[in-house]
Amino acid sequence: MTLRIHDSATRTVRDFVPLHEGKVGIYLCGLTVQSEPHVGHIRSGVNFDVLQRWLRASGYEVTFIRNTTDIDDKILSKAEEQGRPWYNLAYEMAHELSKAYGLLNVARPTYEPNATGHIPEMVEMIELLIDRGHAYPAADGSGDVYFDVRSWKEYGELSGQKVEEMEAAADADPRGKRDPRDFALWKGAKATEPYTATWPSPWGRGRPGWHIECSAMAGKYLGEAFDIHGGGIDLRFPHHENEQAQSRAAGHGFANYWMHNAWITTAGEKMSKSLGNSLLVPNVLERVRAVELRFYMVSAHYRSMVEFSFEALDEAATAFRRIENFLDRAPEAVALAPARAKLPAAFTEAMDDDLGTPAAVAVIANHVREGNKQLAEGDATAAAVSAGRVRAMLDVLGLDPADVAFAGGGGEETALAGAVDALVASLLEQRAAARAAKEFAAADAIRDQIKAAGIQLEDTPGGTTWSI
Repeated sequence: MTLRIHDSATRTVRDFVPLHEGKVGIYLCGLTVQSEPHVGHIRSGVNFDVLQRWLRASGYEVTFIRNTTDIDDKILSKAEEQGRPWYNLAYEMAHELSKAYGLLNVARPTYEPNATGHIPEMVEMIELLIDRGHAYPAADGSGDVYFDVRSWKEYGELSGQKVEEMEAAADADPRGKRDPRDFALWKGAKATEPYTATWPSPWGRGRPGWHIECSAMAGKYLGEAFDIHGGGIDLRFPHHENEQAQSRAAGHGFANYWMHNAWITTAGEKMSKSLGNSLLVPNVLERVRAVELRFYMVSAHYRSMVEFSFEALDEAATAFRRIENFLDRAPEAVALAPARAKLPAAFTEAMDDDLGTPAAVAVIANHVREGNKQLAEGDATAAAVSAGRVRAMLDVLGLDPADVAFAGGGGEETALAGAVDALVASLLEQRAAARAAKEFAAADAIRDQIKAAGIQLEDTPGGTTWSI
């Protein structure tokens, strides 16, 4: 089966055909680093991490670019409120974002460019748009430069809107605009904003508009045309609409496919700071492990809205622990390399069907049930094969519990886990020795000690396993 993905531009599910055989270029709109990341922020990173993992598992060479917007009106405003330099706020929040991605096993992209590192490319692109008649410097002397939306007849095609029905672009003072829907490519310096937030340009000192950033960075690292552009559904308009318009007006083919993930909502509304219903990643991870939070996200289709609740999160965590329990009990499960196990056809079909992760997770659950049955029947060889396939599927989804990314919080937590493991292993050796000597009362006493500590034992044909 050929990989098929839902293309937001055509609103259809299309066969994926890369521009260059065997290679895929992906650009994902990253976050504006204005505050600590919450669960809603992280969903896009997790969803597109699954995409790039599946493409690699399918044999493609992937170039994956995920940008960071580190200069923006909101960053300047929040930094002023906090009495700190804007670049200090952006730098710290970028570290918090990277930490959250790492905890959830979101693989590093091929490159993660910052907007502030690509001002020359943006200026060059704006000059090209002016030369081609699609942009103009404001006549009011502000130093602003705008994209002329009416100069591009295809404007609105990505979001399916007509220019006449659009609201005015609220990204700059409309005084210098020919049309209120024209959007800012360059924002002239303002006396009320820090000098450090401005750069020289042919139109005077200033800073880039939001939309030009991604067009310039995508073009630099992926070329004038590339395969997939991704992001949250809320970016489809105006951000992605404007990206596509200015890039194609500059003569670039830009994205061949558009993919958008849906929101994680709370009380039916998009999870956001403004609603006061944010769930910061570190806070959520006080309740469940990072691998369980990722499983919760991956279990839903990337285009489905997810209404967040701790009850649903707890259910997902319990379901994942059942998978882990099977892998812990299956002989040689950890020793088996996921790459050596063959992916089940049903799993491959699910993933090729527009990244059908709910169906893929169901295939994993089926194999776990079959593996448990094999263990109960004493068929250790078959159970080991099932365990290998389960780990291979989990690996594709970034959920392999043996992945070093889920080794623990590091430091004290990792040391504690190692100490518990050593102590339980020692007690199990004592219990085994007592049973071998037919000292069953002593063996039972050791078992009861372990149980009193909240540890569950299970005697299997391959030996005794334990879990919290």
